[in-house]
Amino acid sequence: MALITSAGRYGLRAMFELTNHDGTTPMDATTIAKNADIPKNYLNQLMIKLKKAGLIKSIRGKNGGFVLGKDPKEIRIKDILLALEGDMFMSDKSSNESFLELFFLDINEKIKKLLDISLEDLKKYQDIYTKSFNYSI
Repeated sequence: MALITSAGRYGLRAMFELTNHDGTTPMDATTIAKNADIPKNYLNQLMIKLKKAGLIKSIRGKNGGFVLGKDPKEIRIKDILLALEGDMFMSDKSSNESFLELFFLDINEKIKKLLDISLEDLKKYQDIYTKSFNYSI
């Protein structure tokens, strides 16, 4: 059971690439795809959804590409995932089992709270990852 599919994972990678980019110039899809290890055709599909959600903007032309639609501190992880995955629930909302429905509603609320961090906040996970694999001999 996957709560977050490849669309969500790749979308988060792409958005993080844009966050790490200087922000003053657009980043082209080829560079995003290469840096984030995302198939370019798949990335293009994701970018359409992210643009519709207002999370990114596309710039046309020779030096065109993509930029974030908002400051990374204002973009929530849950908004990215909702744009790419749709609403994410642990179970069907129309359960007839009242106590289990309460249990699953509780889980859903906890998941939403966990995903209510900003794109900027993902940098702390990158720092933890970098520190844990940075050793010298």
